[in-house]
Amino acid sequence: MQVIGIDPGLRFLGWGVIAVSGSRLSHVGNGVILSGEGTLAERLCRLHAGLTEIVARFAPDQAAVEQTFVNKDGAATMKLAQARGVALLVPAQAGLPVAEYAPNAVKKAVVGVGHAAKAQINHMVRMQLPGVELAGPDSADALAVAICHAHHAATGDRYAAALARARA
Repeated sequence: MQVIGIDPGLRFLGWGVIAVSGSRLSHVGNGVILSGEGTLAERLCRLHAGLTEIVARFAPDQAAVEQTFVNKDGAATMKLAQARGVALLVPAQAGLPVAEYAPNAVKKAVVGVGHAAKAQINHMVRMQLPGVELAGPDSADALAVAICHAHHAATGDRYAAALARARA
């Protein structure tokens, strides 16, 4: 199974793809899509086109997107939410199941604590995906989202298998 993790952002949208085989994770690709200059609509369109190309190139089986945190600047939060809409839309258009995770859940799954710093996330992503060359902090965050999803999906699979055995 391949999972694409997405760290939504209006200026920088991070993405990371991992392969999951049982409990083994391996790096497939990562990067950052830049929206550039222009109107909000133009920037969202560039994010959509870039992420659509990534999903088509890597053909993941599942997607995971980090949820938006709300900050004091309402206008900035709304712009981020619109970029997050693109991050949810593109994999859904490709027919992928899309999971969503809160930032603290991602940090807890990857680092072990819910309030980890960016440097800790970066370090633990490198530890869990040996040899990975990170395109930047946004791609490290996206890989962390994918890793979080891999851990949660494995737990769900074990739970479903246990239920099936109990019913048999």
